[in-house]
Amino acid sequence: MSKVVVTGGAGFIGSHLVERLVADGHDVVTIDNLAVGRRSNLRAVERNGHFSFHALDLNDPSAAALFAGAHTVFHLAALADIVPSIERPESYFRANVDGTFAVVECARRSGVRRIVYAGSSSCYGIPDFYPTPETAEIRPQYPYALTKYLGECIALHWGKVYGIPSVSLRFFNVFGPRARTSGTYGAVFGVFLAQKLAGKPFTVVGDGTQTRDFTYVSDIVDGIVAAADSDVKDEAINLGSGGTYSINELVGLLNGPVQYIPKRPGEPDSTFADVTKAKRLLNWEAKVSFAEGVRSMLEHIDDWRDAPVWDAESIHKATEAWFRHLSTA
Repeated sequence: MSKVVVTGGAGFIGSHLVERLVADGHDVVTIDNLAVGRRSNLRAVERNGHFSFHALDLNDPSAAALFAGAHTVFHLAALADIVPSIERPESYFRANVDGTFAVVECARRSGVRRIVYAGSSSCYGIPDFYPTPETAEIRPQYPYALTKYLGECIALHWGKVYGIPSVSLRFFNVFGPRARTSGTYGAVFGVFLAQKLAGKPFTVVGDGTQTRDFTYVSDIVDGIVAAADSDVKDEAINLGSGGTYSINELVGLLNGPVQYIPKRPGEPDSTFADVTKAKRLLNWEAKVSFAEGVRSMLEHIDDWRDAPVWDAESIHKATEAWFRHLSTA
């Protein structure tokens, strides 16, 4: 098997991907500055001889040597979440745009033979069509979405110009064990599971009828591996569950009281991936049902013991910048 590089490998999706690649017999070089990721996420592979970890920022020149001899680079490193991207756009540009430039340049100079970029469905903003195809207009609503799309453009452009087969996978609402538990108000599962542990009501945005294309992390990893093993290049491809599920349905599965909070500007009423392209080019489709995925999250609920517990008042304070900037955008 080959040497591969995973950036952001200590993160939520990255750590699951690292485990899969090590199990498949690859020599996996993991780079993560731990701004978002956690070393504890890699506990299962820490002592495996096919795994190495390097706590480095991708913009650090010393990271370049780690790409030597690699066949494939999986670029998952990024800053996420909406609110901090509005408050600290420079940090997001440096991490998500400059960081991607650093990765593709390292790949080019090291003779890497394939790049798989972790894109984001947030690039579609509030789309006109559901399910949303890759041909939909790009309408990023906030700096996180924009910087992830700019990273995609860089990865695909370097692929075309320098002859490195590259593909961008636009993830839709990924969930599963180890989903981020940072101090930032963000992904719905992290918010709800911490609230459930604390016996607090689930803070549901709007009326809860909005839907999301919740896609289980093992399916996303399968899609990433399928893209790496394929001959596909110069393509952006949606990876989604093939369905879309309401927040009210989610809280019903989690089983707890609900408190409704104001709807937020810049958020779509639905996310729903058209996965026709993934089926055609990668022979991939999601396998884990929404209900199965939620059951798995509840089985791993202790992962959220140290997550912040949000309530309506703290969410209002945390999202002031969101409402202030995006309500007039």
